[in-house]
Amino acid sequence: MTDLKKSHNETSETDNDANRIAVHSIDDRQKIDSQQVSIKSWSKKLLVVILCVASFYGGWKSYESNMVNECTANGGQMVDGQRTMICQLS
Repeated sequence: MTDLKKSHNETSETDNDANRIAVHSIDDRQKIDSQQVSIKSWSKKLLVVILCVASFYGGWKSYESNMVNECTANGGQMVDGQRTMICQLS
């Protein structure tokens, strides 16, 4: 009878060890997953910032081009100012 209890206790101890290992591996996996999510979110944020800057720059250049086209269509000529372009009508 004592042998059965002893083997049962040994089995439950190994089950507990297996459960502890499983819990540790789950915790480790969650840490790794959270790091991967963090890296992905930072790369997405960086991509969004880059796309916003590119969009702003493209819109600014498009606006300048439209102003130059409008100036020349009205018979004017673009003159360089200190910081701006000036349309000088002839």
